[in-house]
Amino acid sequence: QVQLVESGGGLVQTGGSLRLSCAASGRTFSGDRMAWFRQAPGKEREFVAGVTWSGTSTYYLDSVKGRFTISRDNAKNTVHLQMNSLKPEDTAVYYCAGKIRGSNWNPDDVDYWGKGTLVTVSS
Repeated sequence: QVQLVESGGGLVQTGGSLRLSCAASGRTFSGDRMAWFRQAPGKEREFVAGVTWSGTSTYYLDSVKGRFTISRDNAKNTVHLQMNSLKPEDTAVYYCAGKIRGSNWNPDDVDYWGKGTLVTVSS
């Protein structure tokens, strides 16, 4: 059974930092693109950050560029999201996504999802 388990969410003040981690089990994702998405209350799930299989290319939502960094460790089957300078608008449930098909970062093209971890940024 394939599982993606997120950790590292929590409550932080504006300007603070959090590091999210996603541990995969049941299959290796070393040949797949992986990403983080988020969903705020009343809003659709949106792409936040993605990384290619090798880790050499990364992609970001414009509003998080320069603040968030995605990385992966294929040997450990993990992916991380370092989030700095957090803002209240970053508040959402963050989801780890494994094996994103195609060339875009569309949530409809994701084969595996974690259950999510809540990030709350207080003002």
